[in-house]
Amino acid sequence: MLVLRDLVKVYPGPVTALQGVSLDVPEGMFGLLGPNGAGKSTLMRILAGLLEPTAGSVALDGEDVLADPAALRARLGYLPQDFGFYPHLTGAAMLAHLLALKGVVGRSGTKALVAELLDRVNLTYAADRRVKTYSGGMRQRLGIAQAIAGDPRLVVVDEPTAGLDPEERLRFYHLLAELAEGRIVLLSTHIVEDVAVLCPRFAMIQQGRLVAQTTPAEARASIEGTMYEGLLSKGELASVRLGHRVTQSMLFEGRHRVRIHARGVAAPAGFVPVRATLEDAYFVLGGAGGRPAEARIERAAAVGATAAPATSAPATSDGSPR
Repeated sequence: MLVLRDLVKVYPGPVTALQGVSLDVPEGMFGLLGPNGAGKSTLMRILAGLLEPTAGSVALDGEDVLADPAALRARLGYLPQDFGFYPHLTGAAMLAHLLALKGVVGRSGTKALVAELLDRVNLTYAADRRVKTYSGGMRQRLGIAQAIAGDPRLVVVDEPTAGLDPEERLRFYHLLAELAEGRIVLLSTHIVEDVAVLCPRFAMIQQGRLVAQTTPAEARASIEGTMYEGLLSKGELASVRLGHRVTQSMLFEGRHRVRIHARGVAAPAGFVPVRATLEDAYFVLGGAGGRPAEARIERAAAVGATAAPATSAPATSDGSPR
């Protein structure tokens, strides 16, 4: 068990990045979900021993890791959001270099351990290729290979699927799910789909505070019966936003296909009930964080004939795009 109590981090300015975060992370995959700038990376860097908190405590299996950072590093695997590689090195040479920096030596030597790790992340075929020729997903898998070297008890991965195409993301999901067996894996992400696919439990963070600790099923159930969908013109959308939380807006045949949360108030005329998704729960439970995230979805939404009009049939999706 990873136990965080009352973590605070204040940067010069002052800027408070974490405001009293307390969290119990059990064995297996656990998600930390929040928008960019919510404090996720600050928390990950504290857990990795790269930052000291202003206040608070961190314990791994009952051991105070802030008091003895060296003991934590021996049990830690870390994949930061921006992982630097030497592009001219081959994948095998880069991994061997990283193992040397970590002080990890296999029982049969470094070369054998490199081969074993590359096989585990399905990169054996690219061992002798230069890292600069790797795709984004291949670089992330190489990063995971160094993170799991030494069989760490705790693995921290920060925004691991950002920028990956759908096929690479799916491959990475399978890899992360395998790694979570028998260890603690803390996954930090702003992509709701990552949590929906991988995490039995997750916490939501907004502006340095935890706003929810729950499961995907419980989060959806908490707003079931309060979600509606309909088609609006641009002018009508502005009016609806005044009285309802809009969780998604997509263009469809020149109009806005809109999902709203309506608890304790009547839904606008023409709106029909739909099944709540984890994305809806993210925006509703996240409070003020919902509006900026919704704007990102609106800009990235597919336009035109591939979208389907609203119907009275409940939606079946329980995941979401970023």
